[in-house]
Amino acid sequence: MIDSSPRPLTPEAAEDLQHLLRAEIGPGLSKGELDGVEARFGFRFAADHRVFLAAGLPHGAREWPDWRHGDPEDLRERLSRPVEGVLFDVTHNGFWYPGWGPRPTGAPDALRIARTALAAAPRLVPVYGHRYLPGTPGESGHPVLSVHQSDIIRYGDDLADYVRHEFTGRPNDRPNDQPGTRPNDQPDTEPTGRSRARATVRFWSTIVEGCPETAFTTPHDPCATTPEEAVEHLRMLALEQLIGRRVHDDQMVRAGLVALALGVEAPSLPPLAGLPRDEYGRAGALFGQVLAELGLAPDLPADGTALPEESARWELARWWLRLIVTGSAAPATGGGAIAHDGWGPLGRPEALRPLVDLVDAWESTGHGPRAGTASAIVAEARRLLAGPWPPHAG
Repeated sequence: MIDSSPRPLTPEAAEDLQHLLRAEIGPGLSKGELDGVEARFGFRFAADHRVFLAAGLPHGAREWPDWRHGDPEDLRERLSRPVEGVLFDVTHNGFWYPGWGPRPTGAPDALRIARTALAAAPRLVPVYGHRYLPGTPGESGHPVLSVHQSDIIRYGDDLADYVRHEFTGRPNDRPNDQPGTRPNDQPDTEPTGRSRARATVRFWSTIVEGCPETAFTTPHDPCATTPEEAVEHLRMLALEQLIGRRVHDDQMVRAGLVALALGVEAPSLPPLAGLPRDEYGRAGALFGQVLAELGLAPDLPADGTALPEESARWELARWWLRLIVTGSAAPATGGGAIAHDGWGPLGRPEALRPLVDLVDAWESTGHGPRAGTASAIVAEARRLLAGPWPPHAG
């Protein structure tokens, strides 16, 4: 299903994006080669993915799938990894997607239903490492997903946005349709202020939208135990909005409810906390009023540095580290938030590199070794919090 009509990636824009990659770029795949890959492995590339690979084939690192000379078994394993990871969580971790109906009591029946349903979902096609695009022929603008079992995170609104986030630490320049900022430097003819068109895909997009722990939302539920912590949570949500992260209406309502229960006083707090679901559209305005009434709005960091929202990002990074240490956020989830929305936009500071490397290691390891990596992420978060802030490279 396509919500509106995203712009297709052009060959010129794809070449510009590949200049940003830390990879060797070989000759692009011809139409015959692309068709041959699809026939051999039984999937279809999305339109943007085809254009990207036709512009050039990244190689020189194992994370890039080699669709021309790669080991067929390795490519098949990459293609099967998203489904097999979800099935692992169905079997071992109690995962169940509500759209599949009631979960059977027997594990074999649950696994059979899940496998059948996943076979009907669009195939996910590897872009780089654990980053995938849905294999939806002829469609453009699908988000790039980071997939680790049933932990699925949107890593870019589309392929161009993903490349800029992953390899430069800055987002695509198109969200507000400003003239002259498109990747191929062509003037924009669409009205300013139009929100980015988004494409969705069965099952995978629903998991992302329905999960509170995504790359564009706060990576935990409110866990405040004091009024001060509740106010801090409200302020952190405001900081996330400031840097462009996605804060859902229900998150604002839940944060308001926790603050109210802990005795925080603000005239707009009871209306925010008591919003019925069919009035959640009012949450943003009420949340802004609560910030103003608590005196938080003027205290938000000003963007007066060379890096966008630098002060806000450092404050959020410290908060995410606290969530990791206290157990309010899973180590890989909190670390992923820092890696995605902290490290890159902050200019890849060396002080955060050990944590980011551990997050990358977690993403690339199998089920067994991840426990040790998660413990190492917690230890590194504790070490960073014990030092000066912002941290300096040792």
